[in-house]
Amino acid sequence: MNTDCIEKQILLRAPMDRVWRAIADSSELGAWFGMRVDGPFVAGETVRCFIVPTTMDPEVAAAQKACEGMAFELFIERMEPEKVLAFRWHPQALDETVDYSAEPTTLVTFALDQQDDGVMLKVTESGFDQIPLDRRARAFSANEQGWSIQVRLVEAYLAKSK
Repeated sequence: MNTDCIEKQILLRAPMDRVWRAIADSSELGAWFGMRVDGPFVAGETVRCFIVPTTMDPEVAAAQKACEGMAFELFIERMEPEKVLAFRWHPQALDETVDYSAEPTTLVTFALDQQDDGVMLKVTESGFDQIPLDRRARAFSANEQGWSIQVRLVEAYLAKSK
């Protein structure tokens, strides 16, 4: 079992430009993901985000409610239109009494590939083996489950917003 990397993929039945906008536009990604982002995604810049319940699934929104208002940052590492959005963050950094800034980050990559019947979205989060041991397994497990949910949420978002 790979403990360093999570990979999820889903075939999205929407045009490439629409899928890209749902991922690369910070307000659109925030709507389905469950966060408010203070500013656009720009490669090489950091944006501050706040957890808000997703608009796509009442059960997921209820689970996110417990963390509503929590702040975190995304460092936008790479943006290649209609190909890749990659950012770094501190996974499962949910204890507001802890300063996670000295910890290594994981790299989240959204990669898009045009298929005959839609767009294949592959989400990869790597770098868990560098996370401090006392929280590594919990962060990996939570994000393994979380990315399974998030790919379903983006699919629902695209179906609703055609």
